[in-house]
Amino acid sequence: MATNYDEEALLTPSEVAAMFRVNPKTVTRWARSGKISAIRTLGGHRRFKASEIKDFLAQVEEETEI
Repeated sequence: MATNYDEEALLTPSEVAAMFRVNPKTVTRWARSGKISAIRTLGGHRRFKASEIKDFLAQVEEETEI
């Protein structure tokens, strides 16, 4: 899996989970609680903008350094 995603790429919950090393269900919970925004496909699946996820990942990494 590549780490340099296209800024406009849409990621699946599994791809986001791999980036954060969490379970995909956790990513779904984050989306439901508003921590990250999700786009719904016509089939009802969640997709996440790579650029927003990269920003959220940087924010989380910054908070854990403190």
